[in-house]
This record gives sequence, C-alpha cells and structure tokens, in this order.
Amino acid sequence: MEMWVRFGIFVLIFSGMVVWGTVGAVAYTAAVFAAEQQTGLLHWMPLPGWLATLLTLLVLDFSIYLQHVIFHALPALWRLHQVHHADLGFDATTGLRFHPIEIFLSLAYKAAVVVLLGAVPWAVVVFEVILNTTSVFNHGNVTIPIWLDRWLRWFIVTPDMHRIHHSLRVVETDSNFGFSVPWWDRLCGTYRAEPAVGQGEMELGLADYRTPIHLGQLVLLPFRGSTNASGWGTVWHSSGCTPQPDWRDHRCHCCFFDCPLCRR
Repeated sequence: MEMWVRFGIFVLIFSGMVVWGTVGAVAYTAAVFAAEQQTGLLHWMPLPGWLATLLTLLVLDFSIYLQHVIFHALPALWRLHQVHHADLGFDATTGLRFHPIEIFLSLAYKAAVVVLLGAVPWAVVVFEVILNTTSVFNHGNVTIPIWLDRWLRWFIVTPDMHRIHHSLRVVETDSNFGFSVPWWDRLCGTYRAEPAVGQGEMELGLADYRTPIHLGQLVLLPFRGSTNASGWGTVWHSSGCTPQPDWRDHRCHCCFFDCPLCRR
C-alpha cells in the first residue's frame, strides 16, 4: 500500500511540475501580450528599465503572498489548498504538491496580475525561476545552523521558517505565507519566528488527515466533507474577544491570523 501511495504522489508531483511549467509559459506570454499592446501600469509610466524590472519582481512576489493568504481565508479555496497541507512529511516534494484546479486558478490570477501591471517579460521569467526554486528550497527537509537561519530570514524564506506554516496548529498554519522573501510576512503581521512547541516537537499536516493519502484521495480531497455552519467549531475566548464560529475549527474571526487569547 505504501508503495502505491508513493507512486500516486510521484504522479501528482510530476504532473504538477509540468503544469507549473505551463503556468510560467502563460505568465510570460501574458507579459509579451501586455508589452505589444502597451497595456498595464508599467507601460503607462515613464520608468527606467531597472526600476520596471525591480517593480515587476516585487509586485509579482507580493501578489503570490496575497494569493496564498486568500487560499487560506476562503473556504472554497482552502478545500483546494489543503491538498498541499495534507502532507504528513515536509520535504522538497511538498513544494510541488498542489491540486490541479488550484494550479489553474493560480495561472489565471498570475496572468491577470502580469497584464494589469504590464510586467517586464524577461523579469517574469526570472521571477518564475526564483519562485519555483525557493519553493523547493524552503520545503526542503534540511537543517541550517540557528545563527545562520536567523540571519538568512531577513532575506529569504528558510525551511525552518516555512515549516511552521505546515504546523498542525491552525494559528501557526496561518502564518509565514511567503515563498521567496520574508518581507511581506513581517510587514503584514503574519510572521512567526518559532512554533509554540519548537521545531523538533511540532506536528505537521492537518488534523483531519493523519494517515498517508493516495493519489485518488488527493484529487477528490477538495470535494469531501462540508463547510456549512453545522460543521463549524466554536472557539471561546477571554474578555475582549467575542466567540465566533470558524469553518476550520481552531481560529477566530475577530483576530484573523493570531490571538493570544485563543492560541493553541
């Protein structure tokens, strides 16, 4: 059974790699289209080439951060994204494990951002290389010396930083959304330095899926269960924080990303 689970995961990941390559090609094509039509913000502003390139890289990276937050925030999109989080392990293959529908939604979203921005075509290619490389790196099952990791976290997302995002505790899952750079998490208040129980004791994955899932189950995962009110949990808080039902059980709506009163 384990062999077939691994084979199924391999097929899903290989397919994901092919599709992610397609996403990059579509993003580049969208950038070329915008350039030919002189459409998009950067084509309407007289900026030097180096600045347009820098803005392309920064805006695209921030847009991916926002997309990641949205996929956690909206129940319908979380159904798709939980395929990525259902992995009980954490290694480079995790960074390639996404539901096909999520990948195609990402394609449409990214193409729209590229056209509206008027992104520099060759900078889009550079961004795709950086994004996919850092995604594999920060999902890597590697250990970096603590002193070096703390220094690197000012510039790139390290495996220890992103591993917290895959914690079983929802309040930790809803942190460290960045793929390439840590700046957006730090600026937007979603950065978390360490898990509550430490890296060594932190459990990974989702509470509802504590056994390996084969390919067919992964594909059907978004269509299982219910997110209606009867399936919501309720988190109770101390004074100053109103109890709210939560479609994912452990998080309150009054303080979306974190709350010292309901931290688990």
